[in-house]
Amino acid sequence: MATYEAVERTASIQLPTLSSRYEPLQTNALRTNATLEAACAWGNTPDGGMNRLASNDDDKRVRDWFIAETSKFGCHHKIDAMGNIFAIRPGQNNALAPIGLGSHLDTQPTGGKYDGILGVISAMEVLQTIHENKITTYAPLAVINWTNEEGARFPPAMLCSGVWGGAFTTEYGHSRTDPEGLTLKEELERIGYLGETECSFEKNPLTAHFEVHIEQGPVLDQAEEAAAVVKGVQSIRWYNVGLVGREAHTGTTPMNRRSDALLGAAKMIVETNRFVTEGEVAARGGRATIAVINSSPQSINTIAGHVDFGLDIRAPADSDVELIEAMCRKRFAEICDEIGLEMTFDNFWVSPAVNFDPTMIECVRSSAREIGCTTELVSGAGHDSVYTNKKVPTAMIFVRCRDGISHNPAEYTRPEDCAAGAQVLLGAYLRYDDYLRRAAAKM
Repeated sequence: MATYEAVERTASIQLPTLSSRYEPLQTNALRTNATLEAACAWGNTPDGGMNRLASNDDDKRVRDWFIAETSKFGCHHKIDAMGNIFAIRPGQNNALAPIGLGSHLDTQPTGGKYDGILGVISAMEVLQTIHENKITTYAPLAVINWTNEEGARFPPAMLCSGVWGGAFTTEYGHSRTDPEGLTLKEELERIGYLGETECSFEKNPLTAHFEVHIEQGPVLDQAEEAAAVVKGVQSIRWYNVGLVGREAHTGTTPMNRRSDALLGAAKMIVETNRFVTEGEVAARGGRATIAVINSSPQSINTIAGHVDFGLDIRAPADSDVELIEAMCRKRFAEICDEIGLEMTFDNFWVSPAVNFDPTMIECVRSSAREIGCTTELVSGAGHDSVYTNKKVPTAMIFVRCRDGISHNPAEYTRPEDCAAGAQVLLGAYLRYDDYLRRAAAKM
């Protein structure tokens, strides 16, 4: 297949514009929201949220639905070894790899209806709009459902786009286990989505990748704008911290003779919060969170001898993540010395800061301004686009969510904002497709 790089060298001075023949095109707002509701038929919860973990039975059902729906609009399908699904509509130049429009259909165990799902539905709406208007795009179009973006069942997050992008091996991805000890490979095979296509950019390439996602923060809601340009994604690192003290009787052990692992963890939580709420690193947007903690032996009259907790550090710059990590390591070690604990500190996932492709950003910017949206953001959360960006030009569109709430059943995006996100995606995609067409004509 032809690669993007060859086209880009010729086209680097061009700015993306929207062809006049595409200017009247509009996505269908009612259909976008109806499709969103249809996609939430499996795994919905009584409180209005979603619980559709990767490769469970509900995930199989929504995958079957996704293939059936996209088949109606001229798509054939590739399923790769990590279960990623590519619904591909041919273009005029099928020697060129498809332009991908992707996100994910898996959710958090107490998630909402919009995180990831809206991105897939927006891509499906673009597909349907193009198909019903009998448009043959220059490059093929691929609507993509990336597997296990959340990482809620099979950590780490963005696992299968990460395999495609070369950050992880297929063997590593297949061997990830859930809390019951089941591997992702076993579960993909069980639900019938362990595909035969190799999971890699090299064997299943794209030319570019756009993604719509809810913001998962409050900026757009405060700005009263429906959508935003995403310029990049902040740096993220995850850690497993283990503390070992000594179990002892709560009634007979003097306070000054204890090695209380849970007390140590509590002090570390307070210190971690202090690092990112005071000083320069706080002013630069550093964030650190301890949200998972387990202690043992879980007996009310026994001092906790073992604690494991997860540490999430984020900042716009890699250097600030490294600084927060260094502060945590130093202070945690001091706390261990004070209380008499042993510590392990494992950095098991790193996602460096990402800057998206300038031409792709300009496609999104031009499309967003057509509907009056001018906000530009750096994402605080990781997304599949982090890993596609390692291989191909990538950009994202954020859509407003009420009060910035996400990973919660109360997650909500107004129907008109859902429609706006799909419309911005349509315009951005068509600009980039025409950009490739004009670049190829000059080669």
